Amino acid sequence: MAFQVEDLEDEKRFRMILTIPYKSLIQFVFEYLKKKSGLTSLYWSICLIFLFLTLYIRIKVAGNFPPTHILFHSAIGSIILPLICIPVHEFLHIIPYWLSGAKNIRVGMDLKQYLFYVSAHRHVATPLQFRIVALTPFLIISAGLMFLVLFLPGLWKWSLSLFLFVHATMCAGDFALLNLYFLNGDKKIYTWDDVDKKEAYFYEEL
Repeated sequence: MAFQVEDLEDEKRFRMILTIPYKSLIQFVFEYLKKKSGLTSLYWSICLIFLFLTLYIRIKVAGNFPPTHILFHSAIGSIILPLICIPVHEFLHIIPYWLSGAKNIRVGMDLKQYLFYVSAHRHVATPLQFRIVALTPFLIISAGLMFLVLFLPGLWKWSLSLFLFVHATMCAGDFALLNLYFLNGDKKIYTWDDVDKKEAYFYEEL
């Protein structure tokens, strides 16, 4: 059964546990990435693995290519591809929202916080739906990049492995939100956004 916003306002069935103003998203991200859990340990471990892979490939290409070529591919992996990837990343959030029935999906940004986000206005997401929305870009882009790193030659291994690490760090906000669910694993949490007010609300089912 799909819940509506009005259903969550029934205090006999649901209790609001958190409101996140969009202007405080960075504060929330730092707070929940610092909270130790199996999920954050996994996330930081993946980031370290990607970093070590990047450094290993960088050492392997050293001396085999002109420094200017290495510098150019460094810029590709750390700046150009991450910028190009932003709309792709956000689109991969949109797809599961749309498949879950969300009608009013909006993309926004807050340059003061260096944030881009996708919100489904007044759409109530179940715990499973929210986890899928949050994880889809990380899983698909990481898998695609790892495949390319394995099979593309030369300096493309370097630039794409660097991008693999950078993109993982770009997913910090997604994992911070997922950690909220992980730390409250004994609760069934539903969420919805009021994009006009720029606030996200989280409710537990009683």
